[in-house]
Amino acid sequence: MKLVTYRANTEAAGRLGFLHDDLIIDMEDFGDIFGMPLPSTMLDFIDMGPIAIRAVNQLLEKADLSTIATCSIPFSNALLLAPIPRPRKNIFGIGLNYTEHVAESARALDTANELPQKCVIFSKPPTTVIGNGDPIKHNSDVTQQMDWEGELAVIIGKRASRIDSANALDHVFGYTIINDISARDCRRSGQWIVSKGQDTFAPMGPMIITADELTDPHNLSIITKVNGVEKQNGNTKYMLFNVNAILADISESICLEPGDIIATGTPAGVGAGREPQEFMFPGDVVEITIPPIGTLRNPIVKA
Repeated sequence: MKLVTYRANTEAAGRLGFLHDDLIIDMEDFGDIFGMPLPSTMLDFIDMGPIAIRAVNQLLEKADLSTIATCSIPFSNALLLAPIPRPRKNIFGIGLNYTEHVAESARALDTANELPQKCVIFSKPPTTVIGNGDPIKHNSDVTQQMDWEGELAVIIGKRASRIDSANALDHVFGYTIINDISARDCRRSGQWIVSKGQDTFAPMGPMIITADELTDPHNLSIITKVNGVEKQNGNTKYMLFNVNAILADISESICLEPGDIIATGTPAGVGAGREPQEFMFPGDVVEITIPPIGTLRNPIVKA
């Protein structure tokens, strides 16, 4: 199932929907037709657990075209928001999770040219989150080195505390894309939060694909383009710590809860690692594609 938080042209508030062919079916309205209470927000749907996905799929098998028409809009008519517009907690980030990115970071940043023995974990506050098409704000008083990082993000669906890596994927609700925007000149002696935690620095979307549909997150291409020019072309199979290992490592000391978000790290090709270095400025457009999730595209604007 592919889930979105969307806004119809005439609506102010975002609503939960799911894709069906070229339509977005409104989750709450769809449930009302069949007498089944379904939520209007992504977090409430995640809280319902896997039974909710199965129930919606069963109802969809019963629905005819006329029924669907009463609770859907064309995909092209919808404005997609971040799938989780306001996370309950900080987003977990994983640094230095691809071998070639470790090497390019060592050349350009204050990191060692050594493969990490455990996950490098940082966080981004909820105020960093924006959706597909929303502008990334470039504050020239703070940074002149705004960089891109295309990443697969994991959405937790089941409480995870001290879990075994072999069973870690049982705790995943689904997957989306995050652009881990980073102000390279704001790093402070190894502290990353000022660099990565500025407002609008976590574009997310365009949708969540549920784990029952994307059963293996470890062979997905990640392609980042800036102004139409390819900058990153990686694959999740080259992660140093795969999704299983990441979840096991975090949950060893921090309980993961439904709705938590983990950005799993970026492959090589960031602007800081290029010779000469490249960064983004107002007027640029950055896009990240991970099939089958889609493409996350955002313009850069002056703050």
